[in-house]
Amino acid sequence: MIYVINIGMSPVMSERAERLREARVKAGYRFASDAANALGIVTSTYRAHENGQNDFELGEAEVYGRKFNVDPLWLLTGTDRRTSIPLPPATTLPEVHAPDARVGAKVIGQGEKIPVFGQAVGGVDGEFIMNGNVLYEVMAPPILSDVSGAYAVSVSGDSMHPRYEDGEVCFVDPSRRVRKGDYVIAQIRLEESGALLAYVKKFVRHNSSELVLEQFNPPKELRFEAHTVHSVHYIALAGNA
Repeated sequence: MIYVINIGMSPVMSERAERLREARVKAGYRFASDAANALGIVTSTYRAHENGQNDFELGEAEVYGRKFNVDPLWLLTGTDRRTSIPLPPATTLPEVHAPDARVGAKVIGQGEKIPVFGQAVGGVDGEFIMNGNVLYEVMAPPILSDVSGAYAVSVSGDSMHPRYEDGEVCFVDPSRRVRKGDYVIAQIRLEESGALLAYVKKFVRHNSSELVLEQFNPPKELRFEAHTVHSVHYIALAGNA
């Protein structure tokens, strides 16, 4: 008989991991790697949440909830707001101080607004902190009017000139598969507990070891270890908002 012992895992983390695994299987994803690919995140990042190695919080629960068609609150606490039926186990949702908008709010129909994320001044390679704080809102273009999770970002600096200018708005479709040569916004967490940094660049490749992006000004490649990559989303179009 083989015994599996979870060392250092809190009951809350274990219960959340079990609910995440249950949601993934019911959504039709047989393997964790399949779910990670559908989510556009690194497999090791997803597996760490599903096996309880790392806990996930509200923002990640919302992403998983949309993809697996479950209530994010149920993933966190076991309580499903859609049915108002408490589900085991009984646990208390920790206090969460949410930003003034969230990446991933669903946009349906024309005339809807989507948030523009970014900051006035970017880093050396045009990166900016992607923490949910909104610069302003813009009307969703028709191409994104029925895309769940659509959002926009404001370009910082001239690292992608002449393709993108400083202050130009990029409209993002997080559901579309990214291919070589596409323009993307990549979210990177360089430090384990650090903030997410967002980069607007040209996609070169993404594999189990690294993500490679192309920058125009000055011309160079940016390389990030695979475990630091949070997401890579497709830029559908750009322009002045």
